[in-house]
Amino acid sequence: MKKSDPRWNDTRITPGSGNVFVDLGFDEAEAQVMALRAELMIRLSERLKAKGWTQAEAAKRLRVTQPRVSKLTKGVWRDFSLDMLLTLAVRAGLHAELRLA
Repeated sequence: MKKSDPRWNDTRITPGSGNVFVDLGFDEAEAQVMALRAELMIRLSERLKAKGWTQAEAAKRLRVTQPRVSKLTKGVWRDFSLDMLLTLAVRAGLHAELRLA
């Protein structure tokens, strides 16, 4: 897009719903699962970094392969179910709970 394109001057703001996946057009149920998966991946990546584990060490502790850890830290969310992410979170020492509102 060239700087002369009028879209560069578009200052309209569209308020978000609070869930980026809903804003991208996913249905509400799927969007909530995707948001949970994204949150878990972020928390897991932060936990691995805080522990100072290498990918090889994290793989051993999480009982997965090193390439899986690499995908986790890169945010390849399509490769992880919510179940698997919860399992990995517990193995990493995180405590998850589900609250329904």
